[in-house]
Amino acid sequence: MTMFKTFKKEIMWGGKPLSISTGKISRQADGAVIVQYGNTMVHCAVCASKVQPDTFEDFIPLTVNYQEKTYAAGKIPGGFFKREAKPSEHEVLVSRLIDRPIRPLFVKGFNNETQVVATLISFDGKTQSDIVAMIAASAALTISGLPFLGPIAGARVGYIDGQYVLNPDMHQMKKSELDLVVAGTNEGVLMVESEAHELSEETMLGAVGFGHDAIKPVIQMIIELAEMCAKDPWTVKEEPAEYQEVRSEILEKLGDEIKADYKIHNKLERQDAVAATREKAKALFEGKEAHLAIYEKVFHELEARIVRDAVLETGIRIDGRDTKTIRPIEAEVGLLPQAHGSALFTRGETQAMVVATLGTGEDEQIVDSLAGEYKERFLLHYNFPPYSVGEVGRMGSPGRREIGHGKLAWRAIHPMLPNAEEFPYTIRVVSEIMESNGSSSMATVCGSTLSLMDAGVPMKKPVAGIAMGLIKEGEKFVVLSDILGDEDHLGDMDFKVAGTKDGVTALQMDIKITSITKEIMETALAQAHEGRLHILGKMAEAIAEPRANVSPNAPRIITIQIPKDKIREVIGTGGKVIREIVEKTGAKIDIDEEGFIKIASVDENAGQDALKWIKEIVSEPEVGMIYDGTVVKIMDFGAFVNFLGSHDGLVHISELAPERVEKVTDVVKEGDRVKVKCMSIDNRGKVKLSMKRVNQQTGEEIVIEKKHHKEKNDQPVVENEPVQE
Repeated sequence: MTMFKTFKKEIMWGGKPLSISTGKISRQADGAVIVQYGNTMVHCAVCASKVQPDTFEDFIPLTVNYQEKTYAAGKIPGGFFKREAKPSEHEVLVSRLIDRPIRPLFVKGFNNETQVVATLISFDGKTQSDIVAMIAASAALTISGLPFLGPIAGARVGYIDGQYVLNPDMHQMKKSELDLVVAGTNEGVLMVESEAHELSEETMLGAVGFGHDAIKPVIQMIIELAEMCAKDPWTVKEEPAEYQEVRSEILEKLGDEIKADYKIHNKLERQDAVAATREKAKALFEGKEAHLAIYEKVFHELEARIVRDAVLETGIRIDGRDTKTIRPIEAEVGLLPQAHGSALFTRGETQAMVVATLGTGEDEQIVDSLAGEYKERFLLHYNFPPYSVGEVGRMGSPGRREIGHGKLAWRAIHPMLPNAEEFPYTIRVVSEIMESNGSSSMATVCGSTLSLMDAGVPMKKPVAGIAMGLIKEGEKFVVLSDILGDEDHLGDMDFKVAGTKDGVTALQMDIKITSITKEIMETALAQAHEGRLHILGKMAEAIAEPRANVSPNAPRIITIQIPKDKIREVIGTGGKVIREIVEKTGAKIDIDEEGFIKIASVDENAGQDALKWIKEIVSEPEVGMIYDGTVVKIMDFGAFVNFLGSHDGLVHISELAPERVEKVTDVVKEGDRVKVKCMSIDNRGKVKLSMKRVNQQTGEEIVIEKKHHKEKNDQPVVENEPVQE
């Protein structure tokens, strides 16, 4: 008899079995499941602190950690310590992917510290684990008894040959024009993350709908599992009576002042005015400890209500704009004289200084993933220092938000970059956010395009991005173009769209409510398209197309393809030949296993010298051609000359000079640099060379006329012709 009481549900989903099981592993966690899809398995455990804070908060201290174990793919970690270390960028991005749709679904008033840990424990090399991890987190929360208004589920949508594909495997994704992840409840979509190859707004909206329909059977499966084994629900504190008392008093005595504060269009002046009004609110409750402890939370809640009501009623926003107007835009390129490409993009009070750097194959990022090691030639890094919002803060390694925003901009730009054959550079873009008041990630997209074009990267088309917001009460809603930071915090949706004039390249959506309709998404996409075209026009005023040449400060890269059987000759024994080329010319040389060579140098002459050297190594001698060579061996009958890399040929004594030569050493000695003409190549590959037929100073060919005279036997005698061995 088993000691475990297990529960399991299974369905066929996207052509593969999907199962959720619980009761056998991690029984002390509040909720723990193992989800298997194909042969990819994720374990997820949920725990919440049993100590309930005294205060009533509309905030949950939630931490989501997704981690990959290399044993999942039958591997041992690289590095000295041979164990998993800090989270990779991929693990951080998947953690965010799970966090974003579940965070809004915790009941207000539940503020116990909560941790969700999803661990990849088996990986089949085909089934991507992020969707499996998201389903596992949802199932673990749903059976835990925590006040979680789920379940949710997620799905990946591809677009191959004009058809939507549910959860395409990693091989299929190489052919897909779309990589879209959608998450939500039965009622609506909560989160979208995507990269697309210039797809229309209609196609993107269709993909969201396709994905939302696809997750409903999974949600039903989680519900059925919870009906079998869910733990008793946790009790949640109700809002104390003091909250309504404070709310009513602030609204009655300071409501008009708050409204007036939010009619101040300048961000810093508005913040100062609101801070002064907040101090007045504090003064209302001096001596009332219970009220004083909560006045600030209630004040913030009233700010949101007042701003939202004003926009819904008047259509006029905090900074005086209507719902569709984009803030003033200034775009500038060539900002930094030593950078390969640079741009300053300013939209209202949001500003990004973006710098592009071009490197060689040595600069590619080596990524050691469970699916196998690969190299990344496009890097985009986003930095958000505290001074960008006028604050003092900790400076350190990039946080989850910075990694997430950088990846969103990466997805937007990536489809429009040339491939390695067209542009053999490693490309790094760094976005430094200098000011922020809404959508710095989309400013990064715009600034990245400008800096890349300034660097001479032949982008297929310029890309711009815009952030949309939403305020919805009941059936009434307004969609806001180019949202401010306050509108992001106080609104119901953060909807970012990036793309070219012809289509969408990236879409990210986070919803704080569950009643988003197709009409709202259509309106948001249409407004975003209109705004994107406006921004692209402003960007074109700074630079309309990529510069014809890369920056003079950037390395020049020359590419050449050589036969595979010549790779060894170029590298040489122990790398001797290629090291010599690098040392003598100063160029950097990368050669892959297919014989594709990149020669990089800031000095163009150095690159040409290296190219000539390599061509000489891999070229075959041609009869009639003139070559530079080195005398490597002296014999009585002539000199052996090394030319064209490893090729040697004989200059017979009769071909050393126009006049008769008594001794070879009268003309040449070992180590001399000479110019030779290839006279013949026999069927054994032996090469006969001539020095006398080449001007040793200029390298020009000397034509030797044949002289004839009659002997007694009347046979012609040819003078100065080479004597045969």
